[in-house]
Amino acid sequence: MNKEKDIRYAVSPSETKQMDTEALRENFLIEEIFSPGRICLTYTMYDRYMAGGAMPVGESLSLQATDILKASYFLERREMGIINVGGAGTVEADGVTYSLQNKEALYLGRGTQEVRFASEDSLNPAKFYLNSAPAHHAYPAKKVTREQAEVVELGSTETSNRRTITKLLISGVIETCQLQMGMTELQSGSVWNTMPAHTHDRRMEVYLYFDVTEGQSVCHFMGQPNETRHIWMQNEQAVISPPWSIHAGAGTTNYTFIWGMAGENLDYNDMDKCQVAELR
Repeated sequence: MNKEKDIRYAVSPSETKQMDTEALRENFLIEEIFSPGRICLTYTMYDRYMAGGAMPVGESLSLQATDILKASYFLERREMGIINVGGAGTVEADGVTYSLQNKEALYLGRGTQEVRFASEDSLNPAKFYLNSAPAHHAYPAKKVTREQAEVVELGSTETSNRRTITKLLISGVIETCQLQMGMTELQSGSVWNTMPAHTHDRRMEVYLYFDVTEGQSVCHFMGQPNETRHIWMQNEQAVISPPWSIHAGAGTTNYTFIWGMAGENLDYNDMDKCQVAELR
């Protein structure tokens, strides 16, 4: 059963400059990703992207087309990326069952009609993080493990941003129409992600922050480089990043986040970098 949470409309930099804390959170923060026994989805007008989560407890969950899609089934005109951030689980797609362990990914292409999510242990349920974007072509389903991903080490302990980037559903690893997803893990003692920051007008992103220790938080930074804003976030919450906005964060401890993006191209390195000393 789907729980269609909300629809987020695109807003301009000028509008965002006038927002207070509550307005920023209403427009960009997705507070509920995982709800036991439900599928939660948020639809954003930025590149028609959807983000949410499936948390099966006991019975399996079936992915259904939401009203806004005006489709006979969810992936009729869409593709989907799935990364499991919980216990072991399975995704059944058109009769084929894929087992996903923690931090493993699955891509489902356009035209996949029946999708079901299940947990192997209801006491340690799977948490399937879902990202979906419109698709113009049908590419085959593919599971990607951490070993099959492209892994990059960046940053340093001196700048508090030593991190491991695991590119799971990305060009060079898998074929997609426009959807790309991966995971960044901050090493112990490091708190800054995506710093130096950047923008990319060619695509938007959504960040899911998780592995945040209880009692700790992450401060997500957004906005134009010369007009930044911040949103305090808790474990397993997501934030929408418009194409014109930076997307960086600093935690009160180290953490992990999943980045998902879609837009005009599949060039991961298509970034307009911002100098740290020039941020405002």
